[in-house]
Amino acid sequence: MRTWTRRRLLRSAALAGGLAATAVAPAGAAAAVTGGARPERDGIGDALRALPGLRVVEERPGAEPGYRFFVLGLRQPVDHTNRAAGSFEQRLTLLHTSVERPTVLFTTGYEAVLTPRRAEPTVLLGGNQVQVEHRFFGTSRPATLDYSHLTIHQAAADHHRVVRLFRTLYPGAWISTGSSKGGMASVYHRRFHPHDVDATVAYSAPNNVDDRDDRAYLRFLDSVGSATCRDALKAAQRQILLRRTEMVARYEAWARDNNATFRIIGSADKALEIAVLRASFMFWQYGTTEDCAAIPGADAGTDELYAWLDDVAGLALYSDPVARRYIPYFYQLGTQMGYFGVPTSHLSGLLHYPDAMEPRTFVPRDIPMRFDPDAMPDIDHWVRRRGQRMLFINGSHDAAVAEPFRPSDRDSHLLWAPGANHGATIAALSPTDRAQAVGLLRRWAGKA
Repeated sequence: MRTWTRRRLLRSAALAGGLAATAVAPAGAAAAVTGGARPERDGIGDALRALPGLRVVEERPGAEPGYRFFVLGLRQPVDHTNRAAGSFEQRLTLLHTSVERPTVLFTTGYEAVLTPRRAEPTVLLGGNQVQVEHRFFGTSRPATLDYSHLTIHQAAADHHRVVRLFRTLYPGAWISTGSSKGGMASVYHRRFHPHDVDATVAYSAPNNVDDRDDRAYLRFLDSVGSATCRDALKAAQRQILLRRTEMVARYEAWARDNNATFRIIGSADKALEIAVLRASFMFWQYGTTEDCAAIPGADAGTDELYAWLDDVAGLALYSDPVARRYIPYFYQLGTQMGYFGVPTSHLSGLLHYPDAMEPRTFVPRDIPMRFDPDAMPDIDHWVRRRGQRMLFINGSHDAAVAEPFRPSDRDSHLLWAPGANHGATIAALSPTDRAQAVGLLRRWAGKA
């Protein structure tokens, strides 16, 4: 696998590529798209400070020419249906260029990115960008974490309040976007507040309609790529578990050297098994067919196998220092969003933990969890029947979208980037599909 893959894996225990749709425009791109206009150099700071409940934390340097970058905090209700439940400050960022331009509502679905990077739709439209950190991630946490308030409906209400507030400054077209969990959050927002934005571009957004049915994922992992590559993956997984004692010893040594523990997962042994189980899924989510040649063969040494697993599945992710940051993610999986399944028949006799892949494994036992089987079918039904102006961009080799959203015929579309993984973008589409996507985006933003 490429070295960048591991860095991205370590950014997210969900391994969901929240920045996959983020792009940095080349020098002068904003001027090329927008005709060289420059933002108001005075007034925007005061306008932001005048918005009720909004705090300007700081203006940061590093924005591209024509942009200003602000870190903001917005006071939000913990429970939008009960203001007595208290409030928290939700972290936002703003890339401002002009109140006359379209505005992109962006989220990673996790913590906010605090560097001035523009999402692909923002680049294509030369627009403003408001980023919303997802509730319970990063610094956007109530003083008392009552996870019962971490729902797709409450998060959608957060986005709704953000849009209503910022529309007073940016009255033009609004496009929502995000990748992976961020794309999912954008879709959920539209379900509950369909008229907040003019359109949505969701990248690599999984759609686990029935958490009890993993057949779509199993079929994908049993058919993606070549049979040779799939067999090599299975053989490597099996070899690692056959050498479990040596592998766990290395893992535990790494943990000691890095002051890491496994209290959430339970042990290094269980964490290793989870990494092995997820390896085939993560290989295709972030790898390419070119990476098949790097899969260790049957004669590979233990060090090589261990290094390969670490690169593909990110072993640090399952240790407490990292896993603790993503308790909210796995809570959401285990209460509403659901999780994927992977093939295990080739590992018969080598698995010790029947519950290893369950979201409950990643959430401390003192946090209650109850799964809502109606949440995702409701979202799916709305997207299929009532969703309007929605564009889904997926990679054909991305395991995460083995079960994709299927949009309605109400000016909505699903486009596949050939050979692309979880980092699929409009730029990765075929020329015909790319032209269609850009045309849709510009039309929806009133720029056609």
